[in-house]
Amino acid sequence: MKKLRIVPVIIVLIFALSSIFCGCTANNRYDGELLRLHIRANSDSAADQAVKLKVRDAVNAYISEKVDKDTFEEAYADIGTRLGEITRVAVATLRAEGFSYGARALLTNEYFPARQYGDTVVEDGYYDALIIELGEAKGDNWWCVIYPPLCYGEGERFKYKSFFAELFS
Repeated sequence: MKKLRIVPVIIVLIFALSSIFCGCTANNRYDGELLRLHIRANSDSAADQAVKLKVRDAVNAYISEKVDKDTFEEAYADIGTRLGEITRVAVATLRAEGFSYGARALLTNEYFPARQYGDTVVEDGYYDALIIELGEAKGDNWWCVIYPPLCYGEGERFKYKSFFAELFS
């Protein structure tokens, strides 16, 4: 008789643990304040796409070195005071690569689709963003997150962990 009572308890525990496990591994989402970085290429030509990545590298290096990213408010305010310099970094990179069109950096709030950065999922929605437009800004773009710093080698501190996921992996 005792065995018959234990079976339902075991079944409930198995379902509870599997629900927790599955929920934790699939629920790796960031739902706090974000400051995104979005670089829009002049066009989809191979040259414009290649220089977009060089601008990305130069802007990322500048942001990594100069911008305070301890809180959303600090990152947003600091970027806001550096828009002219960020534009100059982008234009200097374009000139060094032989491109004559310009660049423009601005802070705005725009809609972004859902995006995954490593193990972290950022849901779709409206987000504050540093937008860098290269030339006509009609080409494919590159994007990431300035705060929390998911693009700057510090994103691992925002990695979500699950005791149950690690237990079964």
